[in-house]
Amino acid sequence: MKNISLIALLGMFILSSCAVVRPGEVGIKQTLGKFAKEVKTQGTIVYNPFISRVIKESTKTSNIKLVLSLPSKEGLSVNSEISILYRLEANKVASVLENLGQDYESVITSVFRSAASDVCAQFFAKDMHSGMRAKIESEILNKMMVNIEKQANGIELIAVLLKRIQLPSGLASSIERKLQAEQDAMRMTFVLDQETLEAQRKIINAKGERDAQLIIAEGLTSGIIRIKAIEAFRELARSANAKVIITDGKTPLIVGDSNETESNK
Repeated sequence: MKNISLIALLGMFILSSCAVVRPGEVGIKQTLGKFAKEVKTQGTIVYNPFISRVIKESTKTSNIKLVLSLPSKEGLSVNSEISILYRLEANKVASVLENLGQDYESVITSVFRSAASDVCAQFFAKDMHSGMRAKIESEILNKMMVNIEKQANGIELIAVLLKRIQLPSGLASSIERKLQAEQDAMRMTFVLDQETLEAQRKIINAKGERDAQLIIAEGLTSGIIRIKAIEAFRELARSANAKVIITDGKTPLIVGDSNETESNK
């Protein structure tokens, strides 16, 4: 029984002195308060539980979600939902733990609050709801990187995302009215442009018809008219129907079927 108890105690001791590091995390041994130089990315770490411990941290991309009221250049408060994406650099975990401790997310949050206030105060509230949002996000991220690097080396900031912007109700209504007016103006400009193009088309058509008539008129000389009259007489002469033609000898004035002429008489 004593042997069994000893074996059980030994097994428990061995199990309690091993830590398993899984993919997506790192483990670092801390002995008497001092961190080891080697960082284990995955596998088993054996340590003395009486004087050492193993701290495991995730190296996957993490997301800090915040809901803040951000200041604007005109002094308004803009409610926003923010995501801060970051991850720890595996080989620099010791630097993060030594300088910031395991509660490093609170430091990231504090740095963000300061950077966001400084950057957003340089922009109007409407800019946060427009195409300027990407620029605001980029400037906040850059300012955060500078402040984080002063405190610890090993936190990689990936992105700052302003996911939802809620403008003050009065300003939101004003922006909507302005956008509606701009859309109405663009639509009216489009209609006027179409009307102008249609008018130009009609003018071009009219000029074309006028020029065609002028060309035809210029080409109808007395000689051409006489030739056309002769051709008309020839066509009438070839016809099998009897015709009565009243003419002045130059051009046919009345052309009709003889049967119709007899009936009219």
